[in-house]
Amino acid sequence: MSNAQTSRRRLLKSLLAGAVLPLAGPALARSVPKRVPNFIVVFCDDLGFGDIGANGADLVKTPNLDRMAAEGTVFTDFYASANLCTPSRAGLLTGRYPIRTGLAKGVIMQDEARGLPLSEVTIPEALKQTHKSALIGKWHLGHTAPYWPPTKHGFDYFYGLPYSHDMVPLSVYESSSPDAVKTVIEKPDIADLQQQFYGQAERFIRANAQRPFFLDLALSGPHLPSEPSADYKGRSAAGDYGDVVEEIDAIVGRLLALLRELKIENDTLVLFTSDNGPWFEGSAGDLRQRKGGGGYDGGYRVPMLAWQPGTVPAGRKSNAIGMSIDFLPTFCAMAGLPAPQGVTLDGLDISDMLTRGGATPHSELLLFNDEDVVAVRTQDWKYSVAAYYRGMLFGLEGRGYPQLYDMRVDRSERYSVASRHPDILAAMQARMGRARATFDPMRQGPTTIFAPWLKGGGAAPH
Repeated sequence: MSNAQTSRRRLLKSLLAGAVLPLAGPALARSVPKRVPNFIVVFCDDLGFGDIGANGADLVKTPNLDRMAAEGTVFTDFYASANLCTPSRAGLLTGRYPIRTGLAKGVIMQDEARGLPLSEVTIPEALKQTHKSALIGKWHLGHTAPYWPPTKHGFDYFYGLPYSHDMVPLSVYESSSPDAVKTVIEKPDIADLQQQFYGQAERFIRANAQRPFFLDLALSGPHLPSEPSADYKGRSAAGDYGDVVEEIDAIVGRLLALLRELKIENDTLVLFTSDNGPWFEGSAGDLRQRKGGGGYDGGYRVPMLAWQPGTVPAGRKSNAIGMSIDFLPTFCAMAGLPAPQGVTLDGLDISDMLTRGGATPHSELLLFNDEDVVAVRTQDWKYSVAAYYRGMLFGLEGRGYPQLYDMRVDRSERYSVASRHPDILAAMQARMGRARATFDPMRQGPTTIFAPWLKGGGAAPH
């Protein structure tokens, strides 16, 4: 890390630790409970939009998530910040589109020495003034120096995996200090991991029940290979994958019951979501394509449930658009803390969406496939410029069939209505142009969109 990066990081941390700013305005004041809230993100791996009952799952039963939905709010148009694991996790923790962190392209493999730059300000760092923090589960943002362990990025405690559980060598690690990490389980049984992660999460919550805390419970399932624990094997009508989803559902039930037992349910915001759409198994519901699938929603739109009795409206369903990059600024706002200073955040404070059923603060959301901006989503419309076809990311511009979808009536992105709405098309194309002008200079490599008929449109992916 350069001296400039080190100085910037120290400055940011001093600003974050130096003061708690007063709440800004009556709307925000209404969204903040009397006690500074706890924040729990249950972050699943490759869970599809259609894998939970609230979004229409049929072969998988999720009664605990159904209850969470009934007691909270379901967000039907919520997006992960990428359609792959590593960039999505970078986006959630930093509140920034992953291309800004240098981690937009692909996932970090076992033999790669890259990771989340230490200059990035993460959620636990932004909340350091008020919250104890833990990451329990899957990290996948760098497993070599200087990026490892996660306690180098502001977490007070880490217990989990360096990357996906299908990668080897695999061990479970534990760390309570940026300068120390130990191996606690070598060659873990994948079938035991979700229960082990919940067990550590329960210990952390009990130990910190009387003070504000932030918990990133980053479960490693139902990512393939899906291996349920013995108690859940064969329970679902959807194979091992469905069994793991039902096991995750039971874990959520135990988590919410624990908060009630400790009498901190009214003080704890719980968000349940996923890092991207489903891979080779699982359900994207009626959404088009899957994990890594170009610009269509099946790879990006994910389950999103919000729960906090007395704060999050119960029994509500919202189509307000949001993205996991919103978590950092939202948590800061709800905790009465300033957002990181001197940092360009792409996420916005969605506390009004969460707590009052408000509209989205976003004028647009951008979807990236690796380093390419492949779609622009507004509340009502979506414009896509690339889709996978015959093994390549095929450009959809300049061939006479621009893809403009009316998301109010066609969330499956089946029929382009570009010819019916030339004014909307032009406006969305202008948005795309501005996005490219902003983010293309941040690329670390060439475009992978195959569109040789366009000037500068790229070549076949490699």
